[in-house]
Amino acid sequence: MLKTDVISVLERPYASTPEGALRFFISLVDAIRPDDPHSTEAATAVFASLRDIVASNEKYRATLRCQVQQLLRGTQQVSLYTDAGILPNSGFFSELWRRAMGRILPPVPDAARLKDCFDAMFHDRDDHVWLAAGPLDDKLTLWDAVFSMAADAASDTSDASNEARWQLHTEAQLLEAMQVLATRIGAMGLEPELTRVQPRIIEFESPFVHLNAEVLHFAEAWRAHHADPTAEHEDERHIMVLVDQCRDVMARARRNAASEGTSLSLTYLLVRTEQCLQRLVQLTGVLCARFQPEFQPEMRSAMVDRWVRLTHDLVQGENRRNSLREPFSRLTGLLALRVTENAHRTGEHYITTDRAEYAAMWRSAAGGGFIVGFMALIKLLLGKFIFAPFVYVFMHSLNYSLGFVLIHVLRFTLATKQPAMTAATIAESIDKSEGKTRDLHRLADLVVAMMRSQFAAIAGNVAVAIPTAVVIALVYQWIIGQPAMDVAKAQHTLHDLSPIASLAIPHAALTGILLFLAGLLSGFFDNKAAYDRIPERIAHLGWLRRLIGPQRADRFANYIGRNLGSLAGNFLLGIMLASLAPLGVFLGLPLDVRHVTLSSANFAFALTALNFHIDPFTLIETLAGIALVGFTNLTVSFALALWVALKARGADITATQGLAALLLERVRKEPARFFVPPRA
Repeated sequence: MLKTDVISVLERPYASTPEGALRFFISLVDAIRPDDPHSTEAATAVFASLRDIVASNEKYRATLRCQVQQLLRGTQQVSLYTDAGILPNSGFFSELWRRAMGRILPPVPDAARLKDCFDAMFHDRDDHVWLAAGPLDDKLTLWDAVFSMAADAASDTSDASNEARWQLHTEAQLLEAMQVLATRIGAMGLEPELTRVQPRIIEFESPFVHLNAEVLHFAEAWRAHHADPTAEHEDERHIMVLVDQCRDVMARARRNAASEGTSLSLTYLLVRTEQCLQRLVQLTGVLCARFQPEFQPEMRSAMVDRWVRLTHDLVQGENRRNSLREPFSRLTGLLALRVTENAHRTGEHYITTDRAEYAAMWRSAAGGGFIVGFMALIKLLLGKFIFAPFVYVFMHSLNYSLGFVLIHVLRFTLATKQPAMTAATIAESIDKSEGKTRDLHRLADLVVAMMRSQFAAIAGNVAVAIPTAVVIALVYQWIIGQPAMDVAKAQHTLHDLSPIASLAIPHAALTGILLFLAGLLSGFFDNKAAYDRIPERIAHLGWLRRLIGPQRADRFANYIGRNLGSLAGNFLLGIMLASLAPLGVFLGLPLDVRHVTLSSANFAFALTALNFHIDPFTLIETLAGIALVGFTNLTVSFALALWVALKARGADITATQGLAALLLERVRKEPARFFVPPRA
């Protein structure tokens, strides 16, 4: 069936124009496209059939050769080489918008541009997969059949002249594309975003500028060689040296950005520069291999391999031209790596390894629970006033935000803020483990310590939040003469904590998502503090130095530099927790939050309002609901944070398949270690 379809395409008449050649190749690719593009066997069969058909029939060979020459000679190739698979200079959000509009209203293809022809021919998004899977030997045979005039005894002077003309045209297009790419690279190498993290490229001679000059010299030498074959031609060695120097500069820029902060524009610039450098290397290799005057037959395999790799990247770039996921995933993954790196440095402080640190975690969590008790009282008091909806949300946001910030300033701990931080630490360990047994044991120790620390933080929060709220409620009732929470509100609170009769668990999952977002925001603001040099700016504020003195101003600036992410993350977490339920009312959706520590304090106020008269089943059900809320908070936020951290690092999670079995074995042998650290 495949051979029949291919022969039908080869025997069909087409106009001797670029449009006719385009229709021919669209039909040919449709005929050979395998049903399963990911099947290596199917791709092998496709290329084997095409090889046999072309190699066995001179008429088919001539048809294919003529159509290839017509397409390459009659189209503009530069945009394909310089744009396919390379991010434009319009910026991240502009590119996302262009891709979104391109999916809604696709652009009109132009048969005079080879880039549009590629897009029309390889319109299936997985075409690059089966093209890359074909055997190199079959591709070499096809190359000989199409491009080797020596293999054709019937070749006359006219055929040789046609071949020389389209090869010369292709060479000129490759040289032009190299110059375009080199000019772009030279301009990107002097962008302020790059020179900020790598200022030495301005102080000394920039390899980006020298690369542009070298490519221009290379192109002029090749053109001079064609005009006068006795002139000496250039090779690619000088270009490759300068490309390596440019990549060294970019590697140093990435390392500096890890400590000085990065931005979406810098990440976009580095990715685009690397893409242009890679394409320049490909074009230079193809040009030097294909058009070497001393070209030897034994070099054909390497030459075809270079063409195949270039074609694969070009087709892949066109397949993903309107993909929204590809640029977003690539760029946000690199940016998330920088953000999670900042979270990782914070997360190390949330993992206890010995009994002294474990006891300190209990004390820190107890302080957090104590403050949450007062936050719950303020929330109840605010509910007694009649405010406009916006004022109501604003006051509740301030209560939560300032309370969480106070917890951080006093160096106390809010348990559910930990997972977003510790997940980055776990991800780094997974990334470095590589599946080795010794590393897996270390990773298991880290996971056990993390789980033990989470237990201490939650238990410390809840164990203090409940009695604190009870004492506050009793004192309030003694002073005011009535409970802080009325009976109807108390019964409603107990109902909302039921894991059976309410949406407590889904609401706890939504809270876990907000906790995860707060962790990302913390890393984002830590990165921003380094990128925008916020501590240095604060330290140089003249009015602040006059107001509190130079030494205090410096200490305050250092504190903000170390804690801006945590302060901003806590503040924004309070706003998100206070705003979700009103947003649900506005949208008509059952949106709400259930935070384990806040829920524990609310339970204590409800218990006091009912004079501790509660039936045992309701008590057990409510306590189970609080426990499940805490588990859901931690599980959802940790899972999301771990997924983002692993994706940002590109870590292979399959390398840790033995980790789960190792943890289960430790649960069976030493379950107490998940709750209490060993003595030594």
